[in-house]
Amino acid sequence: MKTESVSKIKYLKIWDILCKETDEQHPISTPDLIARLEAYGISCDRRTLYRNIEELNENGYEILVKKGKPNGYYVEDRSFDIPEIQILMDAVQAASFITDKKTPVLIDKIAQLAGSQRAEVLKSNIVQFGTVKGSNESIYYSVNEISQAIIEKRKIGFYYFDYDIHHKRKYRMRTSKPDEQRWYIVNPVATVFHDDKYYLFCYNDYHGNIVQYRVDRMEQVKMLDDEITPSKEASDFDLSKHQRSLVGMYRGQTERVHFIGEKGIVDAVFDKFGESVKIYEHDADTISFAVDVQVSSPFLAWVIGFGESLKVTSPQSVIDELKLRIKASLKNYEG
Repeated sequence: MKTESVSKIKYLKIWDILCKETDEQHPISTPDLIARLEAYGISCDRRTLYRNIEELNENGYEILVKKGKPNGYYVEDRSFDIPEIQILMDAVQAASFITDKKTPVLIDKIAQLAGSQRAEVLKSNIVQFGTVKGSNESIYYSVNEISQAIIEKRKIGFYYFDYDIHHKRKYRMRTSKPDEQRWYIVNPVATVFHDDKYYLFCYNDYHGNIVQYRVDRMEQVKMLDDEITPSKEASDFDLSKHQRSLVGMYRGQTERVHFIGEKGIVDAVFDKFGESVKIYEHDADTISFAVDVQVSSPFLAWVIGFGESLKVTSPQSVIDELKLRIKASLKNYEG
């Protein structure tokens, strides 16, 4: 290898080692840094190293030194502060659309932004939120295709599925050909993280309106050659209107609650309680299931929101609370 090429690689390796392995509490000594470079097959002496670090500083790569015998070098200024990195890691941990397999991989990559020394400390402080994680491992690919299509103003195509009571994927089929999966073609507008789910908002040419799809329910997402269809609906679309509601985290008494509901609410049940919930056929039109829940105001509101489609069958204490809440709501409309 030419001497000039080795010299350029040495500068890159010095900066790479300092960024990944050092901070103010963990500087690397001159002998250790020379040894690390030699491990990469790059020879360097003390005086040359001093000059290399000085030249890196002169070109905007800030390397700090702790004077001593020997000196210690470290990089402190990073793209993200520790609190910012912690927030990103917590967001990944809490996001349900990121699978159990992908979560630790992504958290590890984010943690490395703080350097290897702090990364281990950050990862050891991760809080387990108990988030119900999805199972669609292709979501990274889907997000990449959607993002690229939005940037290049091109349409995307995909298949879409729901889940049946056995947690098997049930693909949306073509109306004209019930035995053939429907291939959706839409104009992507934006992706939105809302209520622990990741959504694609897009313009539908056929219906002439904005529709939304869950990214974790999309499969074989592909950016197409066709340019997007310009539309007033898409240009006037206001994302903030879809970010109005918040889900409160309220504590309550834990109960084993039993339900009977219509088959059409299966997806909602999995979304709320996770994909491990055992759902059974009650009869030809209804299902039954039981879950451990903290009986709180948001939970009661969730049940009532389904109207006649969902019914609590036990325990009686929860049934009584639901009756009281419904009666209290009716008072607002009496007279």
